[in-house]
Amino acid sequence: MTGTFRSLRGYNFRTWAAGAIVSNVGTWMQRTAQDWLVLTQLTDNNATAVGVVMALQFAPQLLLLPLTGYAADHLDRRKLLFATQASLGALALGLGLLTLWGHVRLWHVDVFAFLLGCVTAFDAPARQTFVSELVGEEDLSNAVALNSTSFHAARMLGPAIAGVLISAVGSGWMFVLNAASFGAVLGSLSLLRVHELHVRDRALHSRGALLEGFVYVWKRPDLKAVLIMFFLIGTFGLNFPIFISTMAVRVFGQGASGYGLLTSIMAMGSVTGALLSARRAQPRISLLVTGAAVFGAGLTLAAVMPAYALFAVMLVVIGVSAQTFTTTANSLVQLSTDPAMRGRVLAILLAIALGGTPLGAPVVGWVADTFGPRQALGVGAAAGFVAALIGLRYRAKAATSSPG
Repeated sequence: MTGTFRSLRGYNFRTWAAGAIVSNVGTWMQRTAQDWLVLTQLTDNNATAVGVVMALQFAPQLLLLPLTGYAADHLDRRKLLFATQASLGALALGLGLLTLWGHVRLWHVDVFAFLLGCVTAFDAPARQTFVSELVGEEDLSNAVALNSTSFHAARMLGPAIAGVLISAVGSGWMFVLNAASFGAVLGSLSLLRVHELHVRDRALHSRGALLEGFVYVWKRPDLKAVLIMFFLIGTFGLNFPIFISTMAVRVFGQGASGYGLLTSIMAMGSVTGALLSARRAQPRISLLVTGAAVFGAGLTLAAVMPAYALFAVMLVVIGVSAQTFTTTANSLVQLSTDPAMRGRVLAILLAIALGGTPLGAPVVGWVADTFGPRQALGVGAAAGFVAALIGLRYRAKAATSSPG
C-alpha cells in the first residue's frame, strides 16, 4: 500500500472512498440521463438547450462564491457535507419522480439543475478540502488524485450502465437510483473516526473574508496563472456533455447506449490520468502546461475523426490530459495555499473553473447548432492551446525573476 494507493492505508480515507465511489456512479448515471432527456426527449436534438441546463447548474458557483468559500473555511466540513449530500439526494429523487410520472418538462430540468448547482456550490469546496482532514499533509496530493480517480472510475461505470438502463426502463429511474446512492456517502460520513481527523484551526470570523481570499490570490503569480488557465479550459473546454452527445447523435447516428459508451471510454482516460497523478510526489506547473497542450491537441484530432471508433480513441487521450490538468491544478492550489485560506482559495478555483460554464456552455452549444459539432470541439481545442501559452509565459517570467 505504498506509491499510488498509499492514502488508502488510513481507515478514514478508505471509508470515505468506499462511500464516494457508489455515490459517484449514481451521479454519472444521472448526468447521462439528464443530458439524454434534454437532447432527445424534451427537445429535437437541441445542443443549446443542453448548454443552458449546464449553465444553470454551474452558475451558482459564481453567484454564491461569497458564501461557499466562507462555509468551507469556517464550518465543520463533515456536518456541512451531511447537509449537502442529503439535499442532493432529495433533489435527484424529486426530478426522478417527475420523470417517472410523465410530468417532466424542460423548465423543470432547468429549475432542478439550478437548485442542484446551489447545493453543489457549497458541497464542492467542502468536499475537496475535507480530503485534507482525512489524511496528513504528506499524503494530500495522493489523496486528491485518488479522490479524483474515484470520481472518474464512476464515470466509466455510470454512463455505460445508464446507457443500457435508459433504453430498457427510461431516464427517470436513473435519477431515483442516484438519490439512493447518496445513502452510501452519508453512511461513510457516519462511520468516520472523528477523533482521527486531521482538523486544522478554523479561520477566524471576520468581515471581508472572501476579499482576503482574492487579495491572497492576487499577490501570488503562480495561483493567478493556474486560475486563468483553469478558467479558459473550464469555460470552453470541459463541455463534454455537449461535445460527446452531439457527435454521437448527429455525426455518428448513435443511440443512448452509444452515447453512454463514449462517455465511459473518455472516463477510462480520466482514470488513467488520475492514477498517473497519484504516483507523482509533487505537482508541477510544467505538467499543467503539458496537460493543457495535449488537451488542445486531443480535441483538435477528435474534431476531424471520420469514424465512431477513431473518435472514441481520441476521447481516451482527452480524458488523460483533462484529468492530468485538473488534478495537478487542484493539488498545486491546495499544497501551496495556507491551510487557513485553503477553503476560500479552492472555492475561487471551483467558481472560476465551473462558474465559467454559464458563459461557455451556451456558446459551445450555439456553435454546435449553427456550425456543427466538429466546430464546437475546435472551440475547446483553442482554449487548451491558449491556456498552455499562459502557463509557458508564467514559467518564463518566473525563470527570469528568480535569483541566479
